[in-house]
Amino acid sequence: MRDIKSMTPEELTGLMAQLGEPGFRSKQVFQWLHRGAASFDEMTNLSKPLREKLSQTCSLAVPKVERKQVSRLDGTIKYLWRLSDGNCVETVLMRYHHGNTVCISSQVGCRMGCAFCASTIGGKVRDLTPAEMLDQVLFTQLNSGFPVSNIVLMGIGEPLDNFDTVLRFLELVNHPDGLNIGMRHISLSTCGLVEQIDKLADLRLQLTLSVSLHAPDDETRSKLMPVNRSVGVERLFESCRRYFDVTGRRISYEYAMIDGVNDSDWQADLLVKHLKGTPGHVNLIPLNEVAESPFQPSRRIREFQEKLERQGVTATVRRKLGGDIDASCGQLRRKRMEETK
Repeated sequence: MRDIKSMTPEELTGLMAQLGEPGFRSKQVFQWLHRGAASFDEMTNLSKPLREKLSQTCSLAVPKVERKQVSRLDGTIKYLWRLSDGNCVETVLMRYHHGNTVCISSQVGCRMGCAFCASTIGGKVRDLTPAEMLDQVLFTQLNSGFPVSNIVLMGIGEPLDNFDTVLRFLELVNHPDGLNIGMRHISLSTCGLVEQIDKLADLRLQLTLSVSLHAPDDETRSKLMPVNRSVGVERLFESCRRYFDVTGRRISYEYAMIDGVNDSDWQADLLVKHLKGTPGHVNLIPLNEVAESPFQPSRRIREFQEKLERQGVTATVRRKLGGDIDASCGQLRRKRMEETK
């Protein structure tokens, strides 16, 4: 059975030809899928014989709400979606004055092993499909009633570890016959897979690349992020500089502030040195506490920010949203896993 929602309009046109149907049917099917149709029977402008042929040759699944949490503090909504195989992923809807942003997952679990992240506990189970990524945007919008204007790929999983799927998802969500969310309204976060960053640069997409940096020196970053042990900070920044040179898009560097680990003055100075000559933005993140992690939130966020800014680096402190609803990515899925043991 073919996963019909993961198909591009061109592939749908080919499918219609195989089924002996006119090409215009592909646009109708694509639009139904991207409106959230849960079955082929809902596609009422298709003939009954075509709907039957589609049900016999293609699969069409939709996620189910396993758990939904709404923050009393700021209206942030966190979903735990149950997928067709029983696995679960998280999606977060964040509401801002300029529009609503949805943070989606790209994998079930994660194999990157970052020491402060709840998503990686238990490792990677599998990659998501393009349809499963798309559904997080689509059904968050439908369930919440809030239109989505921005997407961040910062949920469970490493997007560039699921490279081809992510590219297919971007093509689908960007399509004018679908959700039509522009590339400049999409951010992709990576822990620093440099070969994939280079491949992404060559595609010259106009999305925003966010690099989970979290330390400017190899010793600290390798302790926090195993991916650094095979690459190193210098090679990562080389890829980042090349990305900017090729695309013209400024990179955002995510930096979770951890008490006594990565918040010293010398680390701020080293970060400034790495960024010299290449436009970049540092997003300082107050650490979310994870029960399985020994790390604590930094008490020097403002001092660190001021030191960066005095030396010409743009640095902001991320607004903490959903603090009362398992704010850290992976916590809700982890809690559900513990409950079902």
